[in-house]
Amino acid sequence: MTNALIYLCGGVTLWVVGLHALLVQRNALRRIMAVNVMGSGVFMVMVALASRDAAVDPVLQALVVTGLVVAASATAFALRLATADPLDKNEPERK
Repeated sequence: MTNALIYLCGGVTLWVVGLHALLVQRNALRRIMAVNVMGSGVFMVMVALASRDAAVDPVLQALVVTGLVVAASATAFALRLATADPLDKNEPERK
């Protein structure tokens, strides 16, 4: 079993576990974390596909690093939206 195959199987497993949690969970925070786990699985599959030959494809590795930064930012934004109060305390109520 090669390293690429291990990463590929691990990535697919993470994606399936994340999909299961996304479909089963009703809590918004758990659903956000499930999407994050699915993204990690996709990144692992991309790393597995990047190492086809002896030389590793630097373009896919750069995409994975960029994707990790974007995923972290999107997760932070989604968590902030999920935990925000519906009404701002400083703003007067609208009728």
